[in-house]
Amino acid sequence: MRRLVVMIAAGMLASAIATPEALAVKKRYNFGPHKLTFDAQKYAPRIVDYVTDEKPGTIIIDTRNRYLYLVLGHDKAKRYGIGVGRYGFQWSGIAKVGRKQKWPDWHPPKEMIERELKKYGRKLPEKMPGGPNNPLGARAMYLYQNGKDTLYRIHGTNAPWSIGRAVSSGCIRLRNEDVIDLYKRVKVGAKVIVK
Repeated sequence: MRRLVVMIAAGMLASAIATPEALAVKKRYNFGPHKLTFDAQKYAPRIVDYVTDEKPGTIIIDTRNRYLYLVLGHDKAKRYGIGVGRYGFQWSGIAKVGRKQKWPDWHPPKEMIERELKKYGRKLPEKMPGGPNNPLGARAMYLYQNGKDTLYRIHGTNAPWSIGRAVSSGCIRLRNEDVIDLYKRVKVGAKVIVK
């Protein structure tokens, strides 16, 4: 009887682990022997010394070192760890925050939909409603140049392990808790320098 109970319990555990949701999570976050995690010591937000002639409220993005600086003035800035565009998707220039959105919907560009299907056999939706599973995360700031949407964003992510890495299609991503903080501090019209 005891052996039967143990076998039933083991079977229940195996079936619980083998649910489609559990398998999807395992597949999604299984990156081999090296567990990827957020490096809080290196990338957690903090106030730092930062000498610049840019006005307070300006965002300066250092893609090489994976930091976003919000200029505070008096040679100080709030620094956030970021994820940046992977090889072939990097960009630089000057933009403005054209608009802001809480829990934004995601509309992948047509080129991204075609690329994902061709390269990975993965069909992206034309639209994904905002929420915790949305790749844009909790907040998004839309970058504009000359009054036009660049299609680049500063946004949150539900994959905090990606901070400090070159993994996006050109957008700048922060942990959800960090993008919420930044969102509160940044105004529409703020200057954004990406270098």
